[in-house]
Formats: sequence, C-alpha cells, structure tokens
Amino acid sequence: MTGVNGVPGWMRGGRFPAYMIGPGMMGTSASADPGKLMGRLWANAPGPRVTPAQAARAGNQVPPSAHINQAARTITFTTGSVHLAAVASPAGGPDETFRIAGMVNPKITVPAGAQVSIQVINADPDTAHGLVITSGPGQSSWMPMMTSRPAFTGAALWFLGNPTTAGMHAGTLTFTAATPGTYHYVCPVPGHAQKGMAGLFTVSNTS
Repeated sequence: MTGVNGVPGWMRGGRFPAYMIGPGMMGTSASADPGKLMGRLWANAPGPRVTPAQAARAGNQVPPSAHINQAARTITFTTGSVHLAAVASPAGGPDETFRIAGMVNPKITVPAGAQVSIQVINADPDTAHGLVITSGPGQSSWMPMMTSRPAFTGAALWFLGNPTTAGMHAGTLTFTAATPGTYHYVCPVPGHAQKGMAGLFTVSNTS
C-alpha cells in the first residue's frame, strides 16, 4: 500500500514499527509466523486490489525493456525507467517466494539513477507479505528489517494483508536507485526472508 494515499505513515516509513514486532506479535517462539496474524488483521485494509487472474499475469509479465536470462534467473535493465511486478507466494508455488517475470526470486540489475517502480501483490491466502530494498543481509537475521533501513527513500512496503473476496492486496514502491551497489529485496515480515523471500538487487555504475 506504499505510494497510495490514505495509508498509515509507518507502512511506507524508514523502519518497521517496534510495536509490530514485540512479544505479542512474535509469539513465544521463532516458529510462530507473525504474518498469519498480520494477514488477518489487515485483510480488509483499504488500498488497490487485483484479481487472481491479474496477479498471475503480473507475476509472469516480462517488462519490454528488460533483458531476461531464465537459466541464470536474472533481469537486467539498461534504461532509466524500470517497471516490475512482484507476486508474493504465488499460486502454483513455491511458497514463501517472489515471482517476478516468471522467475523465482530473480537477480535484478538496474542502472544508477533509474526510476524504479515495483508493484507488489500478496497472493498468499493466509499470510501477510511485503517487500523492502535493503542494504543489509538478505537472510541472516530472523528480523532483517531490524538491522537495516530501506536502501532508498520510498523502497519499503512493509506488508499487505490477506486476500478477500474483494481481491488481492496490491501496492507500489517508487524510488530512485541513486547509489551503485549490491542490495537485497526481502519480505520484511519476521522470518520470511529466512524462508526464501529474498533476492539480489544490484544498482550498476553507468559511468
């Protein structure tokens, strides 16, 4: 829901809110997935919705300006305008992954200074998911959002609730990939990056 009018500021802010990751949300053990509770609580939140058919098309859509290598699972952009769709836990699996351009957690490369737009869709029927571009480790922490802020202003969508009969929640991250380097895109819901919801996001030096 980042980039959409009327959503709470913390959903698109620089750091995941502390009260959302306290004992009440995390439960008593790391095996408890807080995304289950978060998904139910935010199932009826406002914001854009898409149908399952639209989500399936978005997850398999190859951007016209992208160079795709299916074998290496890479997406490379050389233009200054980047548009992608990332479907969280898509139908047909694998679960706890992102489907982007028909691939599972592909490596994404964009040129420095690119204007990036990523539509995120939560296709998981019973768990919240989000997407954040971070300079921190992709899978080393149970709570990766606690160790690193988003790498770029606007590069955080903390989570989307469960789908309902109204459709699947969707939101868009819009940011400038200002600084060359190697980053990660992760689901910031506690534990999800460890389970596989993570991939490399590289900003190449065009000079």
